[in-house]
Amino acid sequence: MFSNQQINLDTLPSIADVDLKPISKQYLKIIIFNRLVFYGIIGFVLFIAKIKVSHPNFQLIFWYLFSAVLLFCILNLMGAIFAFKKRKYAIRTHDVIYSKGLLVNSISVIPVSRIQHLEISRSWLARRFNLGTLKIYTAGDSGIDLRIPGLKYVEAKQINDFLSSKINGAD
Repeated sequence: MFSNQQINLDTLPSIADVDLKPISKQYLKIIIFNRLVFYGIIGFVLFIAKIKVSHPNFQLIFWYLFSAVLLFCILNLMGAIFAFKKRKYAIRTHDVIYSKGLLVNSISVIPVSRIQHLEISRSWLARRFNLGTLKIYTAGDSGIDLRIPGLKYVEAKQINDFLSSKINGAD
């Protein structure tokens, strides 16, 4: 016989009770470096345009454009720094949790039983700071389902080994 009982929401476990661990503070340096490189490219393009474009109105508009771009870059960098503090994760017996976002907080929960594949990646800059990104794949064609950047490499390796043993049945 089919039964579809209502569940009392007050009895469900709360994600707020989970102690989320912040990612490595070294990762903030990578975020800032990447943003500064991007801003530098934008600035370079703007100044090339200032030199190459000889229209008199552009020379006047350039400073307004430059000011707007500079303001955008400053606000964007500040937002990235404040959002960094919201990047946290937790590894539990049956799931992996990752939280991020400043204005819109996103919490991703991946059950260990759904994990198909794990991977640790490291950029040249992440290797310099001894960091890694844990990539978690579940069934389906959607690619990476969860990405936890900014983990200390040793910690990423430990988590990878723990989750690998769980998904391979070596509880």
